[in-house]
Amino acid sequence: MADKTNPSFAGKSSNGDAVLGRVQLAPEVLEVIIGIATNEVEGVATTKGNFATGVAEKFGKVFHGKGVKIDWIEDKLIVDVYCVVQYGYPIPEVATEIQKQIRHAVLNMTSLETKEINVHVTGIDFDVTDDNE
Repeated sequence: MADKTNPSFAGKSSNGDAVLGRVQLAPEVLEVIIGIATNEVEGVATTKGNFATGVAEKFGKVFHGKGVKIDWIEDKLIVDVYCVVQYGYPIPEVATEIQKQIRHAVLNMTSLETKEINVHVTGIDFDVTDDNE
């Protein structure tokens, strides 16, 4: 079963040797980082949320962490991303780029390494605008 503990870090002074305390990272923060990294990939139309996030977005609230599920298994971060790809983009290339972007963003912003990044393509967005019209 997945452990839902928050990752924590030992704080260090500027010279790197004195522990100042503990920094705890909320799972929602990771979800937002992952959601933003996913949406920055060219070819991603949107990430898939649930019914509640869909209704809230109709009223103007933005959920950057929608379509993201994280689990901690044996102190390893497992990421599942559910997204819709734009028509015309190669799905394997988009999925690989999503994995790279997430791994890079999480490592740079939190110093956490990801064990797995699973990309679930839940649909294709056919909303193509024609520039000639």
